[in-house]
Amino acid sequence: MKSEMKPMAMHPSHIKDTPGRRVFRIVNGTVLILLMLICFLPFVNVIAMSFSSNYFVQIHAVSFWPRGFTTAAYQYILSRKTFWTSFRFSLFRVLLGTAINLFLIILTAYPLSKDKGKLHFRGVYTWYFFITMLVGGGMIPNYLLISNLGLRDSIWALVLPGALPIFNLVLMLNFFRQVPQELEEAAMIDGAGHIRTLVQIYLPVSIPSIATIALFCIVGHWNAWFDGMIYMTSLTKIPLQTYLRTIIIDMKVADMTADDYELYAMLSDRTVKCSQIIVATIPILCVYPFLQRYFVTGIVLGSVKG
Repeated sequence: MKSEMKPMAMHPSHIKDTPGRRVFRIVNGTVLILLMLICFLPFVNVIAMSFSSNYFVQIHAVSFWPRGFTTAAYQYILSRKTFWTSFRFSLFRVLLGTAINLFLIILTAYPLSKDKGKLHFRGVYTWYFFITMLVGGGMIPNYLLISNLGLRDSIWALVLPGALPIFNLVLMLNFFRQVPQELEEAAMIDGAGHIRTLVQIYLPVSIPSIATIALFCIVGHWNAWFDGMIYMTSLTKIPLQTYLRTIIIDMKVADMTADDYELYAMLSDRTVKCSQIIVATIPILCVYPFLQRYFVTGIVLGSVKG
C-alpha cells in the first residue's frame, strides 16, 4: 500500500522574494506610514498648542513643538472647582449609563439571537428595534417627554433616553448567533434554564464583544454634551463636556476671580480649546489599554471554522 503524502505547508520564509513582492512591501509600508502620520500629527499639533503661549499661537508659529512653553491653559481649567464637580458627575454617568446599556443589550440580544422556532415573531421584534435607527422623534418631542416625566435636572435624563443603543444591540445579537448551538443544547440537557445558559455559557465566550461594546458605551457617555446642556440646570449636575464647552462659549465673567483674569490674559481661544481636547481624551486613553487585547481576540473569533 502506498503511503499517502500530505502536502507540506509552506512557511512564509520559504516564499520566493521576487521584485514584485519587494515593491509591494515598500509601497504598502509607505502608505501605512503616511496614514499613521495623518492620524498622529494633528494630535501632536493640538498638544503643542495647548502648551504654547498666546503670542505664538496667534501668529500660527506652533507646529509640533510648544513655543513659549506654558501651562496656563491647564491651570485655568483645572483650578476651577466646577471642573472637578463636572468630572465626578461625568464619571458617575459613565458608570451608571454603561451598566444600564450592557444589561439591556445582553438581555435583548439573547432572545433575538434565537431562530424563529424558539422565538415566534422574531423578525417583527428585530425590525421594531431596528426602525428606531432610521426614524427618531426629534429634539422637541424628546425634551417634552423628559420634562413631563419629571426627569429634568437628574442623572436619569442623561442615561435613560439612550439606555438601549440599537447599533450595539445589533453587534451583540450577531455575536450571540455565532455561539455554537451544541453548547446551549448541552446546557439544556443538564437542566440549565435560559438565565443560567446566558450567564454561564454565552457571557464567558462573549467577553471580546462585551468589552468592545462597553468601550463604545463609555466613549458615547463621556463625549456627550448636548443632552447635558438642554436637560440639566444645576451647576453641580453638568457633565464635563458640557462644562468645557461653556468655558469658551458661555463663560460667566462674574464667576471669574482675580487669578482667573490673570491666567485668561495669557490664553487664547485656541489654546483653551486644545487643552480641553487633551483633558477630555486622557480618561479614554487610560481605559483603552485594558480593553485592547479583547479587540484582537474579537477580530479573529469566528474567522476559522472547523
